[in-house]
Amino acid sequence: MSDPVPAIVEAEAKGETARIFADIRETLGSPVVNLIWRHLATVDGGLEWAWTAARPIYAGRQAQAAAVRLYDRLDPPLPCPLPAGALAAVGVPAADLPRVRAVADGYNRGNGPNLIALTALLVEPAGSAPADPGTKALPPAPLPKLLSEPDVTPETWALVKAINLLGARPDEPILATMYRHLAHWPGLLALMHAGWAPLAEDGRLAAAIARARAISREEAARLATLRVEAGPAPEAARAALVEFTDHVISRMVPIGVALARWLPEAD
Repeated sequence: MSDPVPAIVEAEAKGETARIFADIRETLGSPVVNLIWRHLATVDGGLEWAWTAARPIYAGRQAQAAAVRLYDRLDPPLPCPLPAGALAAVGVPAADLPRVRAVADGYNRGNGPNLIALTALLVEPAGSAPADPGTKALPPAPLPKLLSEPDVTPETWALVKAINLLGARPDEPILATMYRHLAHWPGLLALMHAGWAPLAEDGRLAAAIARARAISREEAARLATLRVEAGPAPEAARAALVEFTDHVISRMVPIGVALARWLPEAD
């Protein structure tokens, strides 16, 4: 098992798809092309339509600035603080912490802006876009290899699937890619599951997901005036945007922000 929905692997993209993927990475300042874009590449005309319509929202740094506001307002619940030595005890040495933090940072660079900009393709404009575009981010750190089921032990893959269900629908069809990057450190996944499971059980994670969805729609309505008319949306592309923004991206925004705040700072 690799991607849980049809998707083009970044390294296998060719022609116009490869060009758009490179433009997405450059424009977002992201080390990865998120799953939504790779899935849209499997929809006839979907990637071209969505990127043409949304690119100005990213290129003007409005999506990124809106994501900062989203993250500042979100206040996601955090697990109990990690005690000293906890990461080392589960096989995450201090030397690996920058790589772990790079995963959280890389996905936070993409998920917030994507949630807002892609929602802006779906909602009616309301108000005017803020005149405070963000500054260009520093170059992202490279991410560890994206792992698939054959790359890891059955126990590690079971952890990936279990943590993916936290805050998700019981029959969640989309596997968040961030967890596949973190599968290099199964002990970390186990700590994360232990930390986030109570937040999912008592409703705090669901509340944060709902806040992320509501704030992103508010921000998206203001940015919708910046979208470009790119012709009729392919029906499957629009359905994918609804599915991803309503569910997996809204879920991974509070989890990614919380993960970055929960992890110790790298030396």
